[in-house]
Amino acid sequence: MKTKDIHISEYNYELPDERIAKFPIAERDHSKLLVYDKGQVSEDIFYNLPNHLPQGALMVYNNTKVIQARLHFRKETGALIEIFLLEPAEPADYEQMFQQTEHCSWLCLVGNQKKWKEGTLTRELRVKNEEVRVSATRRGEHGTSQWIDFEWSGGVSFAEILDTMGELPIPPYLNRETQESDKTTYQTVYSKIKGSVAAPTAGLHFTERVLKDIDVHGIEREEVTLHVGAGTFKPVKSATIGEHSMHTEYIAVRRHTLERLLAHEGHAIAVGTTSVRTLETLYYMGLKVMQNADIREEELHVNQWEPYDVGCTMSDVRSMEALQALYDWMVRNDLSVLHSSTQIIIAPGYTYHIVKMLITNFHQPQSTLLLLVSAFVKGDWHKIYDYALAHDFRFLSYGDSSLLIP
Repeated sequence: MKTKDIHISEYNYELPDERIAKFPIAERDHSKLLVYDKGQVSEDIFYNLPNHLPQGALMVYNNTKVIQARLHFRKETGALIEIFLLEPAEPADYEQMFQQTEHCSWLCLVGNQKKWKEGTLTRELRVKNEEVRVSATRRGEHGTSQWIDFEWSGGVSFAEILDTMGELPIPPYLNRETQESDKTTYQTVYSKIKGSVAAPTAGLHFTERVLKDIDVHGIEREEVTLHVGAGTFKPVKSATIGEHSMHTEYIAVRRHTLERLLAHEGHAIAVGTTSVRTLETLYYMGLKVMQNADIREEELHVNQWEPYDVGCTMSDVRSMEALQALYDWMVRNDLSVLHSSTQIIIAPGYTYHIVKMLITNFHQPQSTLLLLVSAFVKGDWHKIYDYALAHDFRFLSYGDSSLLIP
């Protein structure tokens, strides 16, 4: 069966609400760890993860930081309007965006939109002992989102505005309000680059203790950045995945990371599906460079079905060749960091090129994340999920973890 013809109903399983972890456990690294090793399933505690990893391997994780992306404004009529920040529009660069001190624009989702047909929303707040007045004006539709212009006084940065008036967007399936504790527990201990509206949750189990133990075991660590979009929660509503439109996410990868990948024969252990998507995207960017040495950075975007449409001659290219081509292209263009985007969908029928082991949580039924896992374990996902359900594992963002070795 072709990947596009896969019926999403084949990736369904019964997930009782009580198995969804509404809150994390007290100590991150005490979560349960399911180990799937070449078809055999066992369990351990997450802090023992380094014992299951090969010495000398390279681990890659996503250093993105979740922003407080929910903004609430109240109209004079009393209607509460929620603006959910999706991605920066002007300036489009995340780092520049958070440094703005007067105005900026975002692509957003708007809650209670029917009550905000026209006019400007305003809110007054206090930021660093400064009285600040924030206004939001809707410019118009932009695809499935709204273009919103923000302006504010006081000379403070937009990052400081968000830290003061924003609310952390926890996953909708938790069915609860965001709490103060989520500001800490819904961030990885290594998060540092602001931009995500959802956490790369496989990383939530790591503590400084585990990271040090990974170092002691001789496992190298590298960071990539993929800003997780709201589309990560987008359900597959079509009968076949060929009709599903995958969301675009923005990535940043240092040239040094490519050096480390090349030093490890183009292979890595990925922490989370976002790291998987970033690493596998690099392979296809390398193929693009091999086909067009003069390609521009913005043309490196990997489309949803590109991996499945690549010709036979290119699909046989080894990961080392593709990564070397991309590395050489960065050197020629004097780029220390590659900024691009990916829409890649990884599902059964996909051939993994770089990721050899995967650390990930347990995902929603009929989700693109479950498709990614199934592709990684060559269709054996039922064995993993049946074991987890039968042995009291906790599911989804605040749930337990797994180490998958196909």
